[in-house]
Amino acid sequence: MGTLLAFDTSTDAMAIALVAPGRQAAHDGAGGAQASAALIPELMALLAAHGLALADLDAIAFGCGPGAFTGLRTACSVAQGLAYGAARPVIPVDSLMLVADDARVQADAAEVCVAMDARMDEIYAGRYRWCDGHWAVTAAPALLRIDAFNALLQEQPVGVIAGSALDAFGDRLAIAPSVRRVPQARSRAEALARVAAQLWSQGVRVDAAHALPVYLRDKVAQTTAEREHDKAMKAKALA
Repeated sequence: MGTLLAFDTSTDAMAIALVAPGRQAAHDGAGGAQASAALIPELMALLAAHGLALADLDAIAFGCGPGAFTGLRTACSVAQGLAYGAARPVIPVDSLMLVADDARVQADAAEVCVAMDARMDEIYAGRYRWCDGHWAVTAAPALLRIDAFNALLQEQPVGVIAGSALDAFGDRLAIAPSVRRVPQARSRAEALARVAAQLWSQGVRVDAAHALPVYLRDKVAQTTAEREHDKAMKAKALA
């Protein structure tokens, strides 16, 4: 078991977690616009509360997406800054896999279809299977229109669907009555801790230079303000 600091800001919630031999801590907080200001102080406070420093970590795990642009940039910038500063590798975590893992706990499900509200009548969708103590991706995250998601459900039926799209789109989703729905996460942070530990045990880790976000919606370029935001987050993480 490695000592891992993990965080995810891909949604309007901020999840942070610490995984170490014999202990685990997880915290769910407000994300969105607040995440860029609160993330680093919360992470440093979590380490301090457990008597740890960045040098004590084996790796830094971060939610790489898909999700909100600003949240993904925040997580990526902080992960790179902390990892460079501590000379540690990073563990990119599929943000939809966190939803699947939380649903596994809530619904005792071994196969989960994740459907997260991506705004603009679109859904971040993925499918996951729990096998031998870890997750396998059976359908990689994709950005789908509602009609395309419904067509996929007809072609490939599922037993459990989890995620914010359930509440966001309601009856517009063609989900059979027999399908178990898990619209709200019990604890995204606890799922983050579990998934980060699983990925570490599987040997998943990359250089900080590869702490890259997964964008599924095209965006040509960052604005000047967005570029300055990224620079500021990296500088703050290194301070």
